[in-house]
Formats: sequence, structure tokens, C-alpha cells
Amino acid sequence: MRMNEKRKLVRRIAPYGLSSVLCFLPSVLRLSSVAGAQPLKFCPGRQVGTVQTTLIAEASGIVASRKNPGVLWVHNDSGNAARLYAVNPEGTLLGSYRIRGARCRDWEDIAIGPGTAPRRDTLYVGDIGDNRAKRASITVYRVQEPKIDPNRVSVEMTIGPADSIELVYPDGPKDAETLMVDPLNGDIYVISKRELLCRVYRAAYPQSTKKRTTLTLVTRLPWGLAVGGDVSPDGRLVMVRGVLNASIWIRPKGEPLWRAFRATHIALELIPEPQGEGICFDADGRGYYTISEMKHPPIYYFPALIASNKPDG
Repeated sequence: MRMNEKRKLVRRIAPYGLSSVLCFLPSVLRLSSVAGAQPLKFCPGRQVGTVQTTLIAEASGIVASRKNPGVLWVHNDSGNAARLYAVNPEGTLLGSYRIRGARCRDWEDIAIGPGTAPRRDTLYVGDIGDNRAKRASITVYRVQEPKIDPNRVSVEMTIGPADSIELVYPDGPKDAETLMVDPLNGDIYVISKRELLCRVYRAAYPQSTKKRTTLTLVTRLPWGLAVGGDVSPDGRLVMVRGVLNASIWIRPKGEPLWRAFRATHIALELIPEPQGEGICFDADGRGYYTISEMKHPPIYYFPALIASNKPDG
């Protein structure tokens, strides 16, 4: 990067305060040289909260609500109730929501995307875990997101019934912990876990709720052991977390989401967690949260370094 380009980037973030400039300066010197890509850089993560309820002890998935400001949806891993939990970034439990018509065999990830109702945010829960790779099929539950009252805490409610989308791999059972939904067209993506190069599968919208749908293998990640992922609300960025790493990709304009994985990936910072699996963009797509499977897990947030991290074009 040329010196005049560095100066321009520093001037762009100067209005956001000295702390932003200080955390940005080291990154200016090691920005990715991806041709034509706007730098995607974030400040070091900080703990913004701690999950206070004991109901959440194995937080395997997390996603930020777009219709309920300041709400994060979290769920437990296998062997727990078919419930979603709404918390704020500080970790206060806002509500516990049983999903009618769903069961939790091995829930691993959660996503938000378009559903069958126009302009209605829909929650997708991935019952996709399969440690022994024995399941004949996996299930994604789809249910409309409820409205959350931020002034009430520990609400208990039943939502649904959920749509059940039964999926089959084209190449045999897989263990998977990453579920994503393309906000632009409703395609569902499942990423396998236990491989040197994780496999990316797609179930194109609309998905059937009456018969099994065979997933399509569309591409592979450049690394293995994927445990969570998310797509930015505008559909232009995609991130995936591994056991010890995380990466972000830029979606080529006008292309399917999976083509982003064929481009150069940019490493994301993580704070070490005992069993960190959850990762998601914030509601604006300008920062990201992480969470771990443990009692009273901390909630970490990594804010964007610049006003907007959307790629040009």
C-alpha cells in the first residue's frame, strides 16, 4: 500500500475518535493486498457482556436480530430443549421461546433470512450435528421471528409451528456445525466440519417442507473444521469460524453467495474461548460477535475499524 493511500485511510476513520485511529494504525501497515477489495479490518475484540442465565450452558449458535434492535438469538447444543433464547449484548435474558413442532437432536447453528412471508424476518435453526456421520438426513427448522420487548426480561413463550426442511447430502452423511441463509434469495448453506477442506452445500430456495431435498455440493473452503458462520444483512460479506481461526470473504457482485469462497479470504481475529463455536455479524454488518459453549459464557464484540466495511461496487 502506498503512503498516500495509508494517509487517506487514516483520515477516513479520524472522525470516529482517537481509539479507533490507534487500533487502526497497526492494521494499516499489514492490509491485505487483495486486488480491488476494500480493506475489511476490525478493532481487537472486547467483552461486552456475560450470559447471566443458567438456561444457556452450551451456546452453539448465535445471530443478531435485525427487527429487534439490541437482541441476540442463542441456542444450546445437543440434548437440550427445542428452545431459542433472546439476550441483549450485555447477556441479560430477555426471553425463552419454545418452538412448536421442533425437536433438538443436535442443534449447531442459527441464521436469519427471508422466509415464505414477504419482508418477514425468519429464524432458521440447524439440527445438523452428526458426530458419527450416521444420520440419514438433517433438518433445518424455519420459524418467523417474534417481536421482543426490550423492557421485559425472562419472558417465556411458544412460537411456531416451525417448518421442517429435511436435507440429504449427495455424498453421504456429514458432521456439520455451520448454517447460513442468503438474505438476498433465501438459499440455505450447510458447511461440513470434519474435513481438511470443508465442503459447502446449498439448498436453493424455495426448499420443500413435504419431501427430502438433496443438497448440492457447490465448493470447498480453503481450510477445515468449520464450526459456525454468518452472512452480512446486505448479503455482501460472509464469515466462517473454525476451531482456531475465522475468515471473511467478499461476495462478487451479481454472483451466488458460494462463489465468495473461491476468492481470497481475509483472516479475522478471535479471542481464545474454551469451546468457541458461535459467530455472527451485528445487525448492521459492521462488526461481529462471538460466544462459547460453557456456563455463563462471555460475549465478545469486534467493531469495524471504519465507518462502512462494504466493498466498492
